[in-house]
Amino acid sequence: MNQRLTKSAAAAAASLLVLAAAGCGSGSGKPKSAGSTPAGSTSSSTAGSQNPRTSTDSLQSDYERVVSDALPSVVQISTTGGLGSGVVYDAKGDIITNAHVVGTATKFTVTQPTGGAPLTASLVGAYPSGDIAVIRVSGGGSTLKPAKFGDSTKLKVGQIVLAMGSPLGLTGTVTQGIVSALGRTVTSKDSAGGGAITVGDAIQTSAAINNGNSGGALVDLSSEVVGIPSAAALNPELGDSAAAGIGFAIPTATVTRIADQLIAGGKVTNSGRAALGVKVSGVVDASGNPVGVGIAELEPDSPAGKAGLAVGDVITAVNGTATPDPTTLSQVMVTFKPGQQVKVDYLAPDGSKKSATVTLGQLNG
Repeated sequence: MNQRLTKSAAAAAASLLVLAAAGCGSGSGKPKSAGSTPAGSTSSSTAGSQNPRTSTDSLQSDYERVVSDALPSVVQISTTGGLGSGVVYDAKGDIITNAHVVGTATKFTVTQPTGGAPLTASLVGAYPSGDIAVIRVSGGGSTLKPAKFGDSTKLKVGQIVLAMGSPLGLTGTVTQGIVSALGRTVTSKDSAGGGAITVGDAIQTSAAINNGNSGGALVDLSSEVVGIPSAAALNPELGDSAAAGIGFAIPTATVTRIADQLIAGGKVTNSGRAALGVKVSGVVDASGNPVGVGIAELEPDSPAGKAGLAVGDVITAVNGTATPDPTTLSQVMVTFKPGQQVKVDYLAPDGSKKSATVTLGQLNG
């Protein structure tokens, strides 16, 4: 499923296409830096007999250790609609993946990279707004190895990371790269008709992420999962061919907070993301040009409703940033926090321009 990536106004200007179904294809299938100081005496009488490890040897050894430690915790997830990847979260058999990997399915087949008979699993809960889901292996996770989850807030640009998953159905595949950037806002839209998903604070990585990688693990050199790969980019200027070295992962700081809520109650009540409490649709002028986001419905106790906005109003800007369409509004909202006050500019049904101060609520699911 090809998906389109659009960036917030603060992001770089280059336009990209995203293969966010890097985790749901047809199925044809860091906090620690690398390097070491060579051991041995520098004495002229013994130097010739020493065989210190080179930095290349050390890095290769680190790669081998990380793959041995982390790869057994990264599984392949199959549905009737395709396949993706997942990361074993706990000893109960809970597996974290992307919401776009599970789609509308409730039953799954799980394949381990270490082999063995396929396992069956069922849906625990999904949070499509954040592209996170949890499934659970039937009968518990006695044969599964839980991964170690690290602190993604300590990541640094330039750190070495490995992406692990099942691209193109190749279970147990590993690619390597670095953390290319932090704090990206990424919006993907399923070309098959699915809704747009906006992820804030995403990790950009140069590790190759391909169809089937979504829901897998982005792992640092401490063998800790620091992100869940969810999207890879295509370049429309090159005929939608792969934009090499541009992929995105959801940080574990977000993933674990959402997963814990899904496991505890099957839903998310503390997303940490702000909301206006409205359901919207795009509005265009007589020439077909987008002019804003129309309010189609106010949710119960809607923050926008409490501030005086009503069904039929058209939101044109939030805190001075224009919102010509729902995707842009989503990108703007992901930069705010619940409880924050923002100025919302809008057009009333009679065409008059108005503004209101809205105290933002929480985006739940």
